[in-house]
Amino acid sequence: MSKPDILMTGPYPEWDQVELDAHYTVHKLFEAADRDAFLNQHGDKIRAIATRGELGASAELIGKLPKLEVICVYGVGFDAVDLAACRARGIRVTNTPDVLTNDVADLGVAMMLVQSRGIIGAETWVKDGSWAEKGLYPLKRRVWGRKAGVLGLGRIGFEVAKRLKGFDMDIAYSDVEAKPYADGLTYIADPVELARHADFLFITLAASAVTRHIVSKDVIAALGPEGMLINISRASNIDEEALLEALENRTLGSAALDVFEGEPKLNPRFLQLDNVLVQPHHASGTIETRKAMGKLVRDNLAAHFAGSALLTPVL
Repeated sequence: MSKPDILMTGPYPEWDQVELDAHYTVHKLFEAADRDAFLNQHGDKIRAIATRGELGASAELIGKLPKLEVICVYGVGFDAVDLAACRARGIRVTNTPDVLTNDVADLGVAMMLVQSRGIIGAETWVKDGSWAEKGLYPLKRRVWGRKAGVLGLGRIGFEVAKRLKGFDMDIAYSDVEAKPYADGLTYIADPVELARHADFLFITLAASAVTRHIVSKDVIAALGPEGMLINISRASNIDEEALLEALENRTLGSAALDVFEGEPKLNPRFLQLDNVLVQPHHASGTIETRKAMGKLVRDNLAAHFAGSALLTPVL
């Protein structure tokens, strides 16, 4: 029996690649010098796409794959997949929720601590001799006992809130409605009011056309010159131009960001700022979680081609 043909839009770890190669005929779009020529050659054979959250699958790509049946996203976010194009053709879509939730929450809290306590600057202070030459490192701000806001109390937002409770913080959240599982948390429907409440504002909601720039100029202004914005969701949830202006003008105290528009080629203005912590979109970047994500992608592919129910369907 011939192996199903699948298209990969970007590389996976070697442990996933070995398994995919064993069970499928894999076509690596990301290695093609001429993408159009590659798709013209192989497109009519492709039955599945294995992609990543930030790469997704555009309507243009989907349109070049007449036999496409399923798109499996390595990641929780599926906003880069054109769902309307998939619905129109009955193409199934899966993602990898749950398995990365705790690692993403961990990194969000870690970024809060690192930025608030100036840990990266403090290490430089030691290594470049400033401690010996200049004395004590400049004072920073505490974390425990302060106010936090969580914008989007889904899987990741809830885990962030659980961790923040360990710091005895006053925690509020915003979502489309109050959540029955949000014991001990204050519900604030308006993101602007949530930002006004918070010293630390975590962005943890799923991205969609509805949430684009939900962290607006007004939200950023409400967070204010003592506030910190932490984004472990998607870059599109934030008005990046408004964020840069606020950081440059110090009308926002600081930010800690794992995602950016146009990444990995982020706006160079971020690199000139001393009040932003930048990370390379690696919130789920642990060996354990990446192995679990890859297995879930493969399990969804196997289920589809066996005619079984998908494990984590989006569509």
